[in-house]
Amino acid sequence: MLFERVYDKTLAQASYVVGCQAAGVAAVIDPKRDVDTYLEIAQQNGMKLTHILETHIHADFLSGARELAALSGAKMYLSDEGGPDWQYEFPHEGLKNNDQIKLGNLLIDVIHTPGHTPEHLSFLITDTPASAQPAMLLTGDFVFVGDIGRPDLLEQAAGLKGTQEIGAEQMFDSLSQFAKLPDYIQVWPGHGAGSACGKALGAVPMTTVGYEKIRNWAVKLLGDKEAFKKELLSDQPEPPKYFAMMKKLNKVDRKLVTEVPSFKHLEQSEWQKAIKTETHIIDTRHFQKYAQGYWPGSINIANTSAFSTYMGWLIPYDQPFILIGEENEMEDMARKLMRIGLDNHLGYITPEDLHQWEKNQLESYQPVSFNEVKKAADTKTAEVIDVRGISDYKINHIPGAHHLFYGTIQAHLNQVPSDQPVIVHCQTGIRAAIAHSVLLQKGFKNVSIYWGGMEEWMSKN
Repeated sequence: MLFERVYDKTLAQASYVVGCQAAGVAAVIDPKRDVDTYLEIAQQNGMKLTHILETHIHADFLSGARELAALSGAKMYLSDEGGPDWQYEFPHEGLKNNDQIKLGNLLIDVIHTPGHTPEHLSFLITDTPASAQPAMLLTGDFVFVGDIGRPDLLEQAAGLKGTQEIGAEQMFDSLSQFAKLPDYIQVWPGHGAGSACGKALGAVPMTTVGYEKIRNWAVKLLGDKEAFKKELLSDQPEPPKYFAMMKKLNKVDRKLVTEVPSFKHLEQSEWQKAIKTETHIIDTRHFQKYAQGYWPGSINIANTSAFSTYMGWLIPYDQPFILIGEENEMEDMARKLMRIGLDNHLGYITPEDLHQWEKNQLESYQPVSFNEVKKAADTKTAEVIDVRGISDYKINHIPGAHHLFYGTIQAHLNQVPSDQPVIVHCQTGIRAAIAHSVLLQKGFKNVSIYWGGMEEWMSKN
């Protein structure tokens, strides 16, 4: 049996390649959109991709199932559960509860596990030459290490009112069935720590049914449905804005992108033309370099592991954008952006281009110090705004600081004072740099940034 986990740290998303070496055939479960990874794995192992499976219609990344099917010839096996509102709108082989797929000597049993979404499936895998008993369960966004999938995303991200209560009920029932499985079965989830699809995901890649029975908070509450539902629906992280678009694009027919895009290095004339339009300018440098000289109106979204999530929060899918960044980082950013379907890129320029072409037009800024923030907090002479997630803010924050999440700041500019100084901060500076650049872009003049953030604040208090 071939079993390989493919993990995308940028979205904390896991996909899997499962195969029968005797028959030379393999399946991919929940593929990301840059599918060259799976084709290489199949080639390296001398196997043919014949099956592509999905656990559900994903919200946090753009599935590569159709790209992989187009390139490999494999068939897509997707859920036909959940009712008429939860059907994939393109050709596929439909899967229902208790269906079974034969993959050489492997058996893949289909289990309908609604809760996170109505159509959600899990896949129970048996390696028949080794044992007649199942070995592992691929749970998608159903059961994580130490957590379970959130049922509120359809309501919070996609605006489908009334679905979170139904989802919580379904999750309770699905988890009750999960708890009846043999303790020895391995559990391989679709996400790890850092995903917005749950609130307490563990960082280790796998677990077992038995271990989750003694560790997972949700399994421990199966004796009290109301307590289970209350805890499940409380303190979930903010669902990124782009989740609603992913739900749509993963369900409907769409244009395929079968290769990693190559961002065009723009000529000066092309740059000059673009900046006269509504094109978004995204400067991907670290905020310390950005501060030394930036294009007025640009947004500072550093190319970190969370780059795609930051972009998905702030950049509209129907508007073009240009990146400012180093040439050797462009493939990395191209992969990150294609994984959430941000395809409306015009190209990039380098920081050297920017400083050469626009030297006299660039602006700069200096951050405020710990002492300045402390004085502002003590004397109320400036509005301190914490742009971290609400759960982090509730745990601890600078006295008197107001909360305004960086990802929704564009929609809540009325909460930012224009008649007094403003200081924005986060944990280590990256999200604050995003918020700071957005406020400057929107015309706020008296706004500063505290780079040290809560990390420095806590170390000095």
